[in-house]
Amino acid sequence: MTESAYLRATRVAYDTVAADYAELLRDELDTKPLDRAMLAAFAEHVRAPEAGEVADLGCGPGRVTAHLRSLGVNAFGIDLSPEMIAVARRTYPELRFEEGSMTALDLADGAVGGAVAWYSTVHTPPEVLPTVFAEIHRVLAPGGHFLIAFKVGDERRHLPRGYGHEISLDVYWMPPEHIAGLLGDAGLVVDAQLIREPDESERPRSGRQAFFLARKPRQPWR
Repeated sequence: MTESAYLRATRVAYDTVAADYAELLRDELDTKPLDRAMLAAFAEHVRAPEAGEVADLGCGPGRVTAHLRSLGVNAFGIDLSPEMIAVARRTYPELRFEEGSMTALDLADGAVGGAVAWYSTVHTPPEVLPTVFAEIHRVLAPGGHFLIAFKVGDERRHLPRGYGHEISLDVYWMPPEHIAGLLGDAGLVVDAQLIREPDESERPRSGRQAFFLARKPRQPWR
């Protein structure tokens, strides 16, 4: 099967910036209490032993995976970039990290009790998002929870540089109501939404940030 151009571009870009990205964002959560609050709320839903494993999709260098583990979550990471996975494995050798794509997860139906996409859909073209959300619905166990973080807006920007390197990468800002609709179409129920203003580290290049906590119903839609 031919790989999509955006997947290839995303992999190449993050392979290029992996080491610098990991260093620059290593402590980012320390200054973002609202972001940590959403991760903590998600953790309360998925850290019970019977909940099963939780997949950090697009885990990058593994900082969110490790944060979830510190909250008692049985989390592992999946990322498109081999270099990001290599950095994650070196940094957190006690955790599990695997290469993979959110468009075709190498997981069985209902295999995980939770999933996180922490800004990892921001390079996904809008027309591909239904495929990604359908995959997440597929791999979630009934009653499983999903946390997504994304940039609020309605535009595409092309990045010719990032983290000190020349790259070629598109970034998408999405309307919250559109994401909520796509999640609903995929069979996921949104239970909570947080939309916050950009903090000092995000201004002026970025805008509002959104966090949705959703779940896969225990019973199929009727």
